[in-house]
Amino acid sequence: MDPLLLGISGSLLAGLATGIGAAGVFLIRRLSLHLETILLSGAAGIMLAATFFSLIDPALELSAARMPGVAGVLIVTGGIGLGAFFLAGAHALLPHEHFISGTEGPPARVARIWLFIVAIALHNFPEGMAVGAGFGAGGLSGGLSLATGIGLQNMPEGLAVAAGLLALQYSRWQAFSIAFLTGLIEPFGGLIGSLALWLAEPLVPGMLGFAAGAMLYVISNEIIPETHGGNYKSSATFSFLSGFVLMILLDHSFA
Repeated sequence: MDPLLLGISGSLLAGLATGIGAAGVFLIRRLSLHLETILLSGAAGIMLAATFFSLIDPALELSAARMPGVAGVLIVTGGIGLGAFFLAGAHALLPHEHFISGTEGPPARVARIWLFIVAIALHNFPEGMAVGAGFGAGGLSGGLSLATGIGLQNMPEGLAVAAGLLALQYSRWQAFSIAFLTGLIEPFGGLIGSLALWLAEPLVPGMLGFAAGAMLYVISNEIIPETHGGNYKSSATFSFLSGFVLMILLDHSFA
């Protein structure tokens, strides 16, 4: 199957998992801070393991095959740095808001909901790009575990986003619809990731590193501070570890 089509399809399915999680808003009145912390920490653990096993590790292997020694490693690590700096720049330039930490970026006179949507887009786009890059570099076997992992971590994120919007006095249908639509940002990232590798195959190790760097920025700058800044640090830590282990099992199941 065409790697470009695989990348778009895989990132679309991963994005749709956001809507599956968001549907939980019809079954609950409120998502407790403790449960939200556990869910998001587990999602972060999945993301971290997926970043290493499905992006960084394959990138290092491909780079070593083409350029043995330190030079090959520098290509991957340079890509990681560029990915992180790219997302940091986007966060600095685009106003956005998080449910716990509040408003970030330059001031903006727009409805608060748009600030939340921008924040979610900044989160989901690199995930889609990572899935697209995974399929673009390794085909079906190379991207399947990554797409599955991203889809799994999108479900608790979708529920957390929808529940947060519900707490801001949006209706259940509005909260579900907004959370569901934000998941559809991922196929655009998937298109960029898979297209870049399809057009410039020699750049595969660096592009995989770029996607990994963007993911690592999200994990370190967004999710971990949000989940470890309150009174549930122990729960957050063990949930994070559980997500990490789950992704290891998934990765080896699809190997």
